[in-house]
Amino acid sequence: MAAEQKSAEVTDWAARAGWLVGLALFVALVYWLMREGWKWRGTLQGDLPELPTAPEDAGPARLSMSGRYHGSTTAGQWLDRIVAHGLGTRSLVELTLTDAGLDVVRPGATDFFIPAEALRDALLGKGIAGKVLSEGGLLVVTWAHGDKLIDSGFRSDRAAEHNEWVETLTNMINKTETEGAR
Repeated sequence: MAAEQKSAEVTDWAARAGWLVGLALFVALVYWLMREGWKWRGTLQGDLPELPTAPEDAGPARLSMSGRYHGSTTAGQWLDRIVAHGLGTRSLVELTLTDAGLDVVRPGATDFFIPAEALRDALLGKGIAGKVLSEGGLLVVTWAHGDKLIDSGFRSDRAAEHNEWVETLTNMINKTETEGAR
């Protein structure tokens, strides 16, 4: 009978355990450095004012949407993520558009409100803050906060809603600008 093939036995368990411990320490170091970088970015963006909250009586809802919040960036810079005040945290989202503005409710993250007079633009995009989707798969809302323009990216559970949101927001922005010019 032919001799059965057998794998070589591991004879140096200490060396193998040392490599595993070294690898685990390296992964922990990389994770720690990434976390420190995130905190440092938040410190650098500390001049960003507190986020507004929704008024008690915002009026009736013009549109509402459930989906995902993918983050906020400096307007026009889709990789310059804003992490201050929790704006960098991806989360589920419930959006409600009223005449007063856009109410962003995020379970497990900081809610915020974008007043109608702060809205600047709405368009369909394909990426924000490191998240890339198909063309037109992202609702990008540009708004002013303090002296900074911010792009916030949202994706509806029903992507067909995006066009209606862009149209309604654009009309609302144009109406606000027209009334402000008077």
